[in-house]
Amino acid sequence: MAKKGARQILALVCSICKTQNYISEKNKINVETKLELKKFCRRCRKYTLHKETSKLK
Repeated sequence: MAKKGARQILALVCSICKTQNYISEKNKINVETKLELKKFCRRCRKYTLHKETSKLK
């Protein structure tokens, strides 16, 4: 059975309106940089850049 210690839970926040829209997890050993994805923001109603933050609401 695999270990769960390397996974990290994070939140994705819209870079324009600063709302938390998504929760995800990443492997902190393999991916050392902060995660940045283009995702759909419900508040802006368009695809915007979402950046990683560790603060979950």
